[in-house]
Amino acid sequence: MKKTTRRPKPAEIKEIWHLIDAKGLVLGRLSTKIANILMGKNTPMFDPAITPKTKVVVINANDIKLTGRKLEQKEHIRYSGYPGGLSRIPMARIMAEKSPEALRHAVYGMLPKNRLRKGRMDNLKIYATEAHPHQAQNPIKLEL
Repeated sequence: MKKTTRRPKPAEIKEIWHLIDAKGLVLGRLSTKIANILMGKNTPMFDPAITPKTKVVVINANDIKLTGRKLEQKEHIRYSGYPGGLSRIPMARIMAEKSPEALRHAVYGMLPKNRLRKGRMDNLKIYATEAHPHQAQNPIKLEL
């Protein structure tokens, strides 16, 4: 007899809020943890075909660290497709001007490349400081 995996019903999926304080945490390790939470891999009812109702709020994104010489060596490269359309932005400039976007880009790259990625990214809220409007949801504080 063949066993089948039971898929969770929408009523069984609970909305959970996670609050992560990114002060002093490493960018890559933090984004890996966030990607796993957004996919639902930390829940017992994990199903890769379902976007869980898990929301992640990251505060203090300005205080994220990079290890080694990544601040000087790493750069974000974009190409528009036109001649001369290559743009290189050094990581030091990204971290100085918009460090929440660096975290968002890292998490986006760690999620599976499928139709669920946009919905999972909508569940991620990143704030540069401690101030955020999500006080009423009774968030869970994560220790990374």
